[in-house]
This record gives sequence, structure tokens and C-alpha cells, in this order.
Amino acid sequence: MLGKTELLEAVAPVNRGISSSPSDRTAIQAAAATLEGRNPTPNPLQATDRLNGDWRLLYTTSSELLNIDRLPLASLGPIYQCIRLGENRIYNIAEVNGPPLLSGLVAVAATLEAVSTQRVNVGFERGVIGLRQALGYESPAQFVGAMQTTSKFSLFQGIDFRINRDRQAGWLEVTYLDDDLRIGRGNQGSLFVLQKV
Repeated sequence: MLGKTELLEAVAPVNRGISSSPSDRTAIQAAAATLEGRNPTPNPLQATDRLNGDWRLLYTTSSELLNIDRLPLASLGPIYQCIRLGENRIYNIAEVNGPPLLSGLVAVAATLEAVSTQRVNVGFERGVIGLRQALGYESPAQFVGAMQTTSKFSLFQGIDFRINRDRQAGWLEVTYLDDDLRIGRGNQGSLFVLQKV
């Protein structure tokens, strides 16, 4: 599909947005808007087979996510968003690459509440920060399972904390969805481009 190829080519060299220039951002916004105008799934929240699953972030304008790359002695690895519509939950997982045995993980869990056919309210409830090895991290799907079955990781494993969902809430709108690509817009004006894994 014309537009999808252009968008994927535009986001490929910019390291999820970390190294994007103003002209890159303009081109990506234009390509995303073109695809959004041709959305093959007008009611994405009802397309559970397409929306459910694990998505890898290809590009974002969210400074909150991109600022993870500024940690000393570390660099931002892959970022995933894992959607579990049956449980009305969403999990964001960011891998942080560091020296051997010191690679980390930042994960947050949130509830979803559909407010339209495209938009969900998101209420963040829990965060986990730690070393991947200590947390037993293998993959996004495996770690989501661990978060679902473990009410609290031990201090030895990492830092597991509650988030005040009233102060850490927002919304996310799915503006384009096909079998392997999703575009979303957030309440802070952020753009997200994700690919199903």
C-alpha cells in the first residue's frame, strides 16, 4: 500500500525518533496522516484479533519514552506495547541496554477503558524497574505473564511500585490499524507507530 512503505522507510533510520530531524518529523507526520486517512479498520477496538498482541515501537514523538535513552552508561533498546483487550490492560516495556549483566527493564501496567470505537482512557497502575537478568526477563509476552501472575516482585529482583492512576492517566487513540501496523495518537499530542511482533 502506497503510504505504508513511505512511512516505514521514513521511520527506519531515526532510531524510534531519538535521532529525527525537524524535516524527518514533518515527513513522518505527513506519511502517518496519509495512512490514517485510509484506515482499513474504522472500529479498531472491535477488531480484537488485529489489536490484541505485542507491538514493537518503530517511532514516537513522546519525550517521556525517548528520554529513557539519556540514562548514564545505557542506551534505549526495543520498546514494546502489549495489549490484552480481554483483561482491559496494556503493558509498556522498554529494554535498556548497558554493560554486560547490567541491562535493564522499565515496565508499566495500565488499565484500558474504551470511550469510543477508536479511543481508550489509560490509567497507569504499576511500574517495575530492574535488571533483566534478575527479573527473569525473556520476552515481552513472557514478562507480561510474569506481571499478571506476580503481585509484587521482590526488592532483590527490582523495584515494583504502585502508580497513582488519578495523576497518571491519559488517552490513546488508534488512528490506523491493519494486520501488522498500528498508528496511534496520545493525549499529549504524541504520535506512535508500531509493528506487530
